[in-house]
Amino acid sequence: MSIASEFKEFALKGNVMDLAVGVIIGAAFGKIVDSLVKDIIMPVIGKIIGSVDFSNLFIALAEVPEGNAGTYTALKEAGVPMLAYGNFLTISINFVILAFVIFMLVKQMNRLKRAEPAPAPAPTPEDVVLLREIRDALKK
Repeated sequence: MSIASEFKEFALKGNVMDLAVGVIIGAAFGKIVDSLVKDIIMPVIGKIIGSVDFSNLFIALAEVPEGNAGTYTALKEAGVPMLAYGNFLTISINFVILAFVIFMLVKQMNRLKRAEPAPAPAPTPEDVVLLREIRDALKK
């Protein structure tokens, strides 16, 4: 079998197509959650705890150059090494929201799978029923 035909067989399997669709939808959903966290949740949390901009929460690990604005972007452009814990906090909240949504989705899918009724047992073949009757009659 040639490599091209093996690849075609592999790529056209249902699982590979399902995975491709899942990755594409997951990437789009990740962008939605990222925007939700950065643009809606973090500004609200920042306002509640005192007008804190989480993107500017950092610790400079070297001396800040004179005349620098002291913001995260300005120091990053100046090449100052920093611990950007505000950005880490934002990404952590993003992960928690995304993990919770995926958990709820999987939980719902499992609930739907359990809700399906079990298939009715197949009727017992007549020869098996007859053999059982003979067995029971011999036991008497």
